Amino acid sequence: MKRSGPLYTLLAGLLLALVMLSLNATTGSGVSSYGDTPAAPSTPPGTAKPSATASTPAPSPTPTPSKTATPPPDASYAGRTKDDRASVAISLKDGKAIAYVCDGRAQEAWLKGDVKDDGTMKLSGSGGAKLEGTLRGNKVDGTVDLRKQNWQFTAAKAVKPSGLYRATTEVRGAKIDGGWIVLQNGRQVGIVDTDGKPAGAPPIDPQTGAVTVNGTEITAAPAVP
Repeated sequence: MKRSGPLYTLLAGLLLALVMLSLNATTGSGVSSYGDTPAAPSTPPGTAKPSATASTPAPSPTPTPSKTATPPPDASYAGRTKDDRASVAISLKDGKAIAYVCDGRAQEAWLKGDVKDDGTMKLSGSGGAKLEGTLRGNKVDGTVDLRKQNWQFTAAKAVKPSGLYRATTEVRGAKIDGGWIVLQNGRQVGIVDTDGKPAGAPPIDPQTGAVTVNGTEITAAPAVP
């Protein structure tokens, strides 16, 4: 009878274990009696987590428009050399220039070339004639080389009837090439070349350009590039 004590104790332990297992099966919680925390649901592979804030692309800088160069305006300029021995006239149009240098007796030259946006120009003509000038405001300052002579000149803006005129035609079978510079004060300087022989030009009508050469009336027109 003394051996039944431990046996009862063993049976009581087994009974308690069965009760605990029964309670766990009834609740179905899967929670262990030791308080383990259930694992969080895993993210399926290949599924990206959305970011908290979508990135916004930085605005591209607004391009600054470049300054557009402005060519010198179309106009005519007329003046005298510094030593007052010759006249110079220049006509500008669409970035081109034509110039005439004349002493009114025997020396003359027609020159042409481009005018840069800054107003500078380098013109050339027959016989090595050269003109370099710069347009500033309402005048052109520069130098002209003609038959080993170098002249400084200033030509102010010319308003019709002042300016540069030219007539090229034939009179009684002779080739006529005449140039006239009408200065702002009305003074005229020009040469008419007849078959290669230069001579002082007769005055033109500044309103119409009409002029009589070798007994025949011809018309001189404003010279443009």
